[in-house]
Amino acid sequence: MPSALILGASRGIGLEFARQYLAAGWTVHATHRSEPDRLKLRDLGAHTLKLDVLDPGELAGVAWQLDGERLDVVVVNAGVYGPRTSNLQKPPTDEEFKLVMRTNVLAPMRFIPIVGPLLAPARGTLAILSSRMGSISEAGASYGMLYRVSKAAENMVAKLAHAELSPTGVRVLALHPGWVRTDMGGPNADVAVEDSVAGMRRVIGDPMAWPGGSFLDYRGQSLAW
Repeated sequence: MPSALILGASRGIGLEFARQYLAAGWTVHATHRSEPDRLKLRDLGAHTLKLDVLDPGELAGVAWQLDGERLDVVVVNAGVYGPRTSNLQKPPTDEEFKLVMRTNVLAPMRFIPIVGPLLAPARGTLAILSSRMGSISEAGASYGMLYRVSKAAENMVAKLAHAELSPTGVRVLALHPGWVRTDMGGPNADVAVEDSVAGMRRVIGDPMAWPGGSFLDYRGQSLAW
């Protein structure tokens, strides 16, 4: 039975990843922060792991709990948008910067060394959920500046992970889920969460069509870095 680890599975895209992989018969390890989220994921059939990505102690605890696991897919989904008003005229505060950059950039940097060796035996896939807003080539406005900067940095983390892990057989992808109707995306977003995740699972599941080191949207279309 194949297995997946979903980082940030409590709601939205992460929760839908857990649902869809479970429905397909996979073993799913899912991280959460609160007890109600643990119960929700447990009731779905997932193996639950408590993790606040900002807490190095909890990250070490997850590493210990996963020791010896053989993973086929890891989805790094945990992330925050930060201040909606962030732009060149209104830069973020110190606290806003720390929260967004630690969550979106530092957490994956700390997490990847833990899961890389667990993916190697299966020649598995590490999918890092990024955003088209992190594309430097496509940047044309400064709204959402802090989120854009964090996702551009996360894209670099994905590229470096590809360079480091591909010799071990691990495939690394940076994925743009689309503008998805979630708590972050809002009710006016144009992609249903079910469609976004189904599309990303299709991309994750076909390494011949979509090789490692790529930046892709949920439909499998290539994006500019």
